[in-house]
Amino acid sequence: MWPTALSRRLGIDHPLVVAPMAGGPTTPALVAASSEAGALGSFAGGYLAPEAIRAAIRDVRARTRRPFAVNLFVPEPAAAPPGEEELRAAAAALEPIGRELGVALRPRLAAPPDFAGQLAVVKEERVPVFSFTFGALPAEEVAALHALGIAVLGSATTVEEARALEASGVDAVVAQGAEAGGHRGTFAGPFERGLVGTLALVPQVVDAVKVPVVAAGGIMDGRGVVAALALGAAAAQLGTAFLATPESGASALHKREVLAPRGGSDPTRLTRAYSGKLVRGFATRFMVDVERAGAILPYPHQNALTGELRQAAARQERADLASMWAGQGVALARARPAGELVRELMAEAERVAARLCER
Repeated sequence: MWPTALSRRLGIDHPLVVAPMAGGPTTPALVAASSEAGALGSFAGGYLAPEAIRAAIRDVRARTRRPFAVNLFVPEPAAAPPGEEELRAAAAALEPIGRELGVALRPRLAAPPDFAGQLAVVKEERVPVFSFTFGALPAEEVAALHALGIAVLGSATTVEEARALEASGVDAVVAQGAEAGGHRGTFAGPFERGLVGTLALVPQVVDAVKVPVVAAGGIMDGRGVVAALALGAAAAQLGTAFLATPESGASALHKREVLAPRGGSDPTRLTRAYSGKLVRGFATRFMVDVERAGAILPYPHQNALTGELRQAAARQERADLASMWAGQGVALARARPAGELVRELMAEAERVAARLCER
């Protein structure tokens, strides 16, 4: 359907990217099934050790020969770690939730991920596509990836960020609208400046850069795919739409929440309570209680501090405390195998486009 310059560059059949969803939802099975159906499946490796990423890449390759992407988190500028007093205050704010879940908190600072090691695996394995978020990769690194035949995509939440990514040499910019589930990719300025909706952000980025643009945020069906292309995007990226697929590694609780009847209301909100970085997920009491206490560490230290609580809440199926990321289009989610969902999305887009041509 409608090949674009980007779909041809990436070697995929459809202008459709299945978003990398870190923390569990993205599995090699989901990546491979999406790619086999003609989309670009994306494996989220940001939280994983280098050898775990290598194992996942090889698992994907055992399942498909089609192109796929690996996504990593670009390290943010180093900041002074929180002091002992800040750490104690953040732990005290979480202590009531820990007692409720039967978890004894172990206050500790987060160890930085081995980004150099992660990126080395991407290069050694020569994955077809590399994508990144939380920053701009240095131009020399982008050039090194290109020398290995790897296409490179970076995420932006503002026009300024998109221009910075283009200057680094990326093949495409993923424009992440405020509707998107998961962490915000803002890196050039305060998060508030990066809360532009997809409908407004995408055409501005398209006009500002010469490289192809991928629209992300709130896209759930064929109508959204057509709308993204009409705005000038070369592809649409969907994440929440694939959370409830059987190949997704999201918990059973998370999948039930995704598919629950909504009655027209938006069940999501933005918070820093879970990780210290702004993230969109299902609204919970955890968010309210932690924000009210007012002691939240910066990312990634809050993320490390709440890790055991989030895992326990998922095991105990506590929807009021668990961290379950989702975008604002979640009410449109459906339970389909990933490959079937890709084909359904493209068939819907074809029908929508045909109706528009008839008007």
